[in-house]
Amino acid sequence: MKKPRVLVADDHPFVLEGFKKLLEEECELVGCVEDGRALVEAALRLTPNLIILDISMPKLNGIEVAKKLRKQLPDTKLIFVTIHADAAYVNEAFRAGASGYLLKRSAAMELLQAVQAVMNGNFYITPIISKDLVTALLKLGPSRLTTLDDLTTKQREILQLVAEGFSAKAIAEQLGVSHRTVEFHKAKIMEQLDLHTTADLVKYAIAQGIVTTS
Repeated sequence: MKKPRVLVADDHPFVLEGFKKLLEEECELVGCVEDGRALVEAALRLTPNLIILDISMPKLNGIEVAKKLRKQLPDTKLIFVTIHADAAYVNEAFRAGASGYLLKRSAAMELLQAVQAVMNGNFYITPIISKDLVTALLKLGPSRLTTLDDLTTKQREILQLVAEGFSAKAIAEQLGVSHRTVEFHKAKIMEQLDLHTTADLVKYAIAQGIVTTS
């Protein structure tokens, strides 16, 4: 059986090295990247069979990456490997197009199993959280990230970059829009989320897992 072509993304180099060692015998590693925007670019260029990614990544989080790639690379499978065990994140990942979800603390034991399951057309959720997941999702009802989902794609991108400390000018350059457009979107985001300062935006982004404090 032909080895799946795999692209790996994580913002911690030692995690990438660990993934390489786990996957090198069973998969063809076509690339490793350390932020969400680099992942989108590499995925479109390399068209891998499988992408292994985190939720919390610089510049563009994994959920937004998945949403961007779902339409452009519908045949590429996605496995999230993350620290987030909350059912809301699992829900968001699969809604965004994931086929697998496991935690970093168990990746050494589960990653190859997850890859095999996903490449065989199945879904994989780590047993660490799957036992209680159905009950949790039933209690959860509509995603608790619904307010975040009400933002446009551009607004979510700007929210993440603001929370990561980029200036409006730097964000405008990255997204190819004007400084005024960034300021307009930032103001609308704060209005929609009922937030009043940039610090509030940062706290909100951290609470939602868009950025991390590490």
